[in-house]
Amino acid sequence: MQQKIKVVLFALLVITGIHVYAQQKTATGMLLNKLEYLQYQGVNVMLAHDFYPEGHQGGVGVIQNGERVATNGDLRLEPTPGQWQPIPKVGKRIIDRDKQEISVRMEYPDSMINRKGFNPIIYPDLNFSYIIRVTPSGKGFKIIVDLDKPLPHEWIGRVGFNFELYPGILFGKSYYMDEQSGIFPRQANGQMYTDAQNELQITPMASGKKLTVAPESDKQRMIIQSLNGDNLQLLDGRGKHNNGWFVVRSLVKDGATKNAIEWLVMPHAIEGWQYEPVVQVSQVGYHPAQQKIAIIELDANDSKKQTASLLRIKEDGGFETILQGAPKDWGNFLRYHYLQFDFSKIQKQGMYIVKYGNSQTSPFQINKDVYKHDVWQPTLEYFLPAQMCHMRVNDKYRVWHGWCHMDDARMAPIDSNHFDGYIQGHSTLTTFASGQTVPMLNRGGWHDAGDFDLRVESQAETVHGLTLAYEAFDVKDDNTSIDQLTHVVEIHQPDGKPDVLQQVEHGLLSIIGGYKAMGRFYRGIIEPTLRQYTLLGDAANMSDNVFFNTIKQTGAVPSVGLPGSPDDRWVFTEDNPGRALEVGASLAAAARVMKGYNDTLADQCLQIAQQVWNDTKEKRITQRVPLAAELLITTKDKKYADFLIANVSAIADDINNSGWVVGRTLSIVNNNAYTTGITNAVKTLYSKIQEQGKETPYMVPYKPNIWGAGWDIQHFGYKQYFLHTAFPDVFPDTYMLSALNFVLGCHPGSNTASFASGVGASSMIPGYGFNRADWSYIPGGISSGTALIRPDFPELLPWPFLWQQGEYVLGGGTTDYLFLVLAADRLLNKNN
Repeated sequence: MQQKIKVVLFALLVITGIHVYAQQKTATGMLLNKLEYLQYQGVNVMLAHDFYPEGHQGGVGVIQNGERVATNGDLRLEPTPGQWQPIPKVGKRIIDRDKQEISVRMEYPDSMINRKGFNPIIYPDLNFSYIIRVTPSGKGFKIIVDLDKPLPHEWIGRVGFNFELYPGILFGKSYYMDEQSGIFPRQANGQMYTDAQNELQITPMASGKKLTVAPESDKQRMIIQSLNGDNLQLLDGRGKHNNGWFVVRSLVKDGATKNAIEWLVMPHAIEGWQYEPVVQVSQVGYHPAQQKIAIIELDANDSKKQTASLLRIKEDGGFETILQGAPKDWGNFLRYHYLQFDFSKIQKQGMYIVKYGNSQTSPFQINKDVYKHDVWQPTLEYFLPAQMCHMRVNDKYRVWHGWCHMDDARMAPIDSNHFDGYIQGHSTLTTFASGQTVPMLNRGGWHDAGDFDLRVESQAETVHGLTLAYEAFDVKDDNTSIDQLTHVVEIHQPDGKPDVLQQVEHGLLSIIGGYKAMGRFYRGIIEPTLRQYTLLGDAANMSDNVFFNTIKQTGAVPSVGLPGSPDDRWVFTEDNPGRALEVGASLAAAARVMKGYNDTLADQCLQIAQQVWNDTKEKRITQRVPLAAELLITTKDKKYADFLIANVSAIADDINNSGWVVGRTLSIVNNNAYTTGITNAVKTLYSKIQEQGKETPYMVPYKPNIWGAGWDIQHFGYKQYFLHTAFPDVFPDTYMLSALNFVLGCHPGSNTASFASGVGASSMIPGYGFNRADWSYIPGGISSGTALIRPDFPELLPWPFLWQQGEYVLGGGTTDYLFLVLAADRLLNKNN
């Protein structure tokens, strides 16, 4: 499920010339390269560059002929571990260039996450340390594990070295294990059994000394051999966890220390292999007046200079060459070399492709209405309705989910540290006791990501983004029926009300309901057990909905405070001034669009926002700025203008976060010193953005990380709209439109899909939504996108269980995209 870790995972970005492959041209075997991983031809072997084993990134990993095929080579305490299970603490990676060896010390437990921290893990009473080494062996490599001391006897047969194989490229491929053979199956087929610890496990697919993976495929063939006489096991991790991978495993023997594990791994390297050129464009297309640059991604050793062509697809079939020429050489980024093919001058409407040599794009359009249809609408008309909590969501013959969480919510236990990062302190901070049902929480809100919780900041960000979109672009579209009395949604069935306002109302019902009931904002509402949290499919199956069903069956409403069932969700509270101010800003803005639509909510929004302003004592003055700005725009009260004027210096120092907010206040504040201070700060900000934008070929500030950057880049584009409209002489619209292109397909790696599922010729399918177990997607859901396999490999796998690449979220992850598309359409067509 979604790993909502907000701590920064360090990013290693190699921007300067990277011709690490050059040394391999004359090499006859595996070598240690400058980036501290082993390499032979198109095979790379990493050790502990990444440490994110829950997301299948860590330990020993292999990239083979352009595909990441294996990862998480490490000692584990389970045959097929899932999330929230013990992982080792990773020490410093050591490079020995004389031995051509990489090593790292690991130990159990990791005291930083053992039953504490943001995502606590329950470790057993087992303490041991070991060193993993990888070293070249001809055209392959050895994996060697040395323990500091033997394992306790009771752990023999339970601790083993695991090596995970990516299933997505193995389905239908064959394997040999000694004299055994078989096919990698599409679904887990193994017999389950109960082990000595009374844990459910899956029977190995095969056991033996030597495993050959995909012998029929030159691109994927890999031989794994145990050198110390121990058997290998081939297991299907999906038998125990839907998001599991195939696992190759060797057990640590009794008394073993030196060479406790010793494998020889021979990934087949295609001689002379080079990465095929990839041409990256927006999968949707471009407005005629828009800058249009195709990015061409090449192997670092690709010295061929080929011609790029823009071809128009003719109405009666075939192609017409519109533009042809040598693309501009941009330089090196990550492990690739980049070219740029500029076809901005082409304005003729129609369908096009770009070709470079034998590589070509999917069809895209050049059209002045390119952003008007089928681009932002799926987010409003499919994704947001599908994520609506406390509703039944119908889509003609289909039901996205039934009535869910209608018994919400019981007060969380005090001193509880939830496995998904929610912490309840020594008090509930309310009049409600732990376990008591809190009224007014069984309405409104959207499920965040694939795990069905309601985080107050994601609810508030969604409300805020939709509010600003409605104000800026007058989005009156109506294609959905939403009935708050019957709790029923009908997709593609207009009801005479603007869908955006109905969605804003839905979010407010949750936020304001919680505030009215408890006198404060909730921190989050989430299921209490891991079994519920990992539910895949219809959210209606998560709890018994007794309270709601009682009303339906008897027509009588149970008394307030009726004790809930153990399966009801928990509501957490917190004392967090910064978050309270953030939510308050959303309410202050929403009051404007609710006025005349739902006046009761409008009044409540403004009243609560003003109360938050009066009662909240923040640690940093700039935390007050968004609320001050929204209250000023809503009320025109001079005291908020006076606050902004008095703090112009602090705002200027925080201009990257505050500039887009305060730009909307300049005309209302109407103060020369304030305007000058903010304008000078945004000029400095623009200079920084210009420099950062030059660091990649994508013309946006972009620092690849272990988590996909799509949400950050679309948020950057969202802010650029407000900076451009408030400071048109400083900020052009270029960066905003480049950010949109990035999200829509012009991004690193061989997978050029649009991050918005169902949008464009090729898009992120499957996606990490609640229907991911069906290898499906939710139209208009926006994934986090291309992630970095450290140190230099961009990856976007068509695999439904990698949350760091394919997950959908609420908040800015949803509304920034919708806003950005609407903004592009408005700005590019403003003179038409």
